[in-house]
Amino acid sequence: MTPIAKFVKDRRNEVDLTQKEFADRAGVALTVVRKIEQGKTNLNMEKVNIVLSMFGHELAPVKSKDLNE
Repeated sequence: MTPIAKFVKDRRNEVDLTQKEFADRAGVALTVVRKIEQGKTNLNMEKVNIVLSMFGHELAPVKSKDLNE
């Protein structure tokens, strides 16, 4: 399981929501939540950020030189 998949699934379970309930509250399709939690790699970053924003997080591009510092 990818770190994002685990994060979303764990947080969703902490607030005791089904995937469908969470998708409805986030305003995304159920398939978006399922794909994220399954660790799919062909995801729309905008949709992922909508889901992550429910927990106060977002994805952003990172320069490789920043990762090495």
